[in-house]
Amino acid sequence: MVFVTGGSGLLGQALIHQLIQQHKRVRALVHSTPIQIDGVESVQGSILDVIGLEDSLQGVNEVYHCAGWVSYAPGAAKQLYKINVEGTANVVNVALEAGVRKLVHVGSVAALEAAEAGSIINEESKWKNGSGKSAYAKSKYFGEMEVWRAMAEGLHAVVVNPSVILGNGNWHTGSTAMFKSAYNGFPWYTNGVTGYVDVEDVAKAMILLMNSHIHEERFVLSGHNATYREVFTLMAQAFQSAPPKWKVSPALAALVWRFEKLKSLFSGKEPLLTKETATMSFAEQYYSGLSITERFPEFSYTPLETTIARVCKALQQKLNIH
Repeated sequence: MVFVTGGSGLLGQALIHQLIQQHKRVRALVHSTPIQIDGVESVQGSILDVIGLEDSLQGVNEVYHCAGWVSYAPGAAKQLYKINVEGTANVVNVALEAGVRKLVHVGSVAALEAAEAGSIINEESKWKNGSGKSAYAKSKYFGEMEVWRAMAEGLHAVVVNPSVILGNGNWHTGSTAMFKSAYNGFPWYTNGVTGYVDVEDVAKAMILLMNSHIHEERFVLSGHNATYREVFTLMAQAFQSAPPKWKVSPALAALVWRFEKLKSLFSGKEPLLTKETATMSFAEQYYSGLSITERFPEFSYTPLETTIARVCKALQQKLNIH
């Protein structure tokens, strides 16, 4: 029996589909809507519920911890810590008590830091003092520390640190919201750079690591480095929408995130742009995800153009848009 937290999320869904294709019995933790797939047992609950986790891990020998929360909204720090740190501590503690064979934890490249400006971030990149880091990055770092602590206590585990995961997820939130912006002809761009990886590649790598003898290691999962302009242009081309054409200056971005913050105070909704996301959009972060390809020669990353074309087509079919 395999246990997957965050079963209804972008990565959780892709992982479950691959596990079912490999004839695994899956028990998935979901918040609300059950997963209607043969071979999948849905459990409604939360990683904050220790008793529920203890019941869910009965008879389980493999755990994929995909659950987490992503937010850059002001005031989100407390909830981010609760879910990404306390929730992860609950999962690894219960896994230790249950005697599971192995756990694969989904971290984030946000928990890593370049040695110096412009250097490539890989498995050797270490978190420094965390000053200037977003609340999300801090929560992923401290959540990962709970996993390493559990390893020291005897848990066999592997950590994966994906960059921006691209897939057919929720049109309104997370990385999939980038596709919505491109479809709507978002006209702005920056020259910021970050890493991207196909959700199917992340799921495949996690299964390879689970089935291997590797433990107490981390793997950065990132197939491609690209500017935001390049990525939005590829998405726009796939949707046959207008590509971005106006470059945003730091001064303009500062005005926009302040306006969005003020607007959110009245609307009660998360701002479309925050100080953290504005800063990130100008940063040039380069990632190397080659370690997984070196350890598993049969693994390769999907070309970025192929991923974006596939996801755009899937979103068009799901949402009936053209």
